[in-house]
Amino acid sequence: MARKTSTFVATSGRDKGKRFLITEMPAHRSEEWAGRALFAVMQSGVEVPDEVLGAGFAGIAAIGIKAMTKVPFDLAKPLFDEMMTCVQFEFAGGQAGGARALFEDDIEEVATRLQLRKAVLDLHLESFIDAVPSTQASGSASQADA
Repeated sequence: MARKTSTFVATSGRDKGKRFLITEMPAHRSEEWAGRALFAVMQSGVEVPDEVLGAGFAGIAAIGIKAMTKVPFDLAKPLFDEMMTCVQFEFAGGQAGGARALFEDDIEEVATRLQLRKAVLDLHLESFIDAVPSTQASGSASQADA
């Protein structure tokens, strides 16, 4: 089965109308990324409940992306950079038109980069949230938005 993909279309600023293809990380890389993110958050003094530790990307959602704001930039930057490896510039016509790795000038607005990072997380969290019992999934999702 192929990895999941989604398309993000920027809606404002200099990036308005640009299309980006987001592709899910392989399971091993996804698990490793989530583990590094959780450990960075814990090293920064955020208390992480035991049940969150083994939850991968779902754990990140459970503690909230805001917890990442407590992580020193030198620990967070590699995580943010790796998220952007999931993003490709998509040519007109969508996936049929093709996509390529990002060039630095493809994204001209900081807001677009932030929205793309959220879209990367959303794509990865989708399968975790679907797999979690409904009482946890709704709690995780609401905490991620907090």
